[in-house]
Amino acid sequence: MKKILPFICLLFIVSSCKSKKVTSSKNKQTHTVKVNSTAKPSKDAEAIVKYAQTFDGTRYKYGGTTKKGMDCSGLIFTTYKKHNINLPRTTSGLKSTGDWIDLKNVNVGDLVFFATKKNSRKVNHVGIVTRVRPGNVEFIHASSSKGVMTSSLAEKYWYFSFVQARRVL
Repeated sequence: MKKILPFICLLFIVSSCKSKKVTSSKNKQTHTVKVNSTAKPSKDAEAIVKYAQTFDGTRYKYGGTTKKGMDCSGLIFTTYKKHNINLPRTTSGLKSTGDWIDLKNVNVGDLVFFATKKNSRKVNHVGIVTRVRPGNVEFIHASSSKGVMTSSLAEKYWYFSFVQARRVL
């Protein structure tokens, strides 16, 4: 009985102190992205996106351009080069390539640029638009923390980091 009593007390304390699991949606808060584009993507744009998606899960490597590792501009450079489109290798070179387009007119295959450093609007990240639907734009990019992945402009982080979109096709 003396051995059971402490066990029962412990069980009572543990069961009465349940904490609720709180899930934070701070980074997943969604924003509506105004998109007018209903144009069907070109075959080239679809092929470019499909090829870029073969790198999904590839680890991040600064300056990388292969499945062993790549950075954001390396993904763009490698993907477009496979389709005989020569683009600059760096984000700073890409940010002035092609034609500036309003976000509401983006389409699959367009490039989206971001300023991810705190208190800066200087472009330092780039991705390729993979899907456009009302209220949302998805893009593939190489994240320094998670490698090549698809994200959404509706996510708070990307929504507030967005700087410009450019069309190179």
